[in-house]
Amino acid sequence: MKGKRYVLPYNIARIYAAAGDRKRAFEWLETAYEGGNPDLVELNSEPVFDSIRDDRRFTDLMRRIGWNV
Repeated sequence: MKGKRYVLPYNIARIYAAAGDRKRAFEWLETAYEGGNPDLVELNSEPVFDSIRDDRRFTDLMRRIGWNV
């Protein structure tokens, strides 16, 4: 079957984080946040994001989501 499929921005961010592309991971995390993606509640425990936890943008996003950091 050919056609387009929607992929959640959060999942795209996971791919970029796993690939080590911080810039694109954060771009897609912001898209997920702006779109109200409920998967962002997993951000605190998702191991694939371990590589970007030390970035101030991660802390900022966690605060905006509602996590105490």
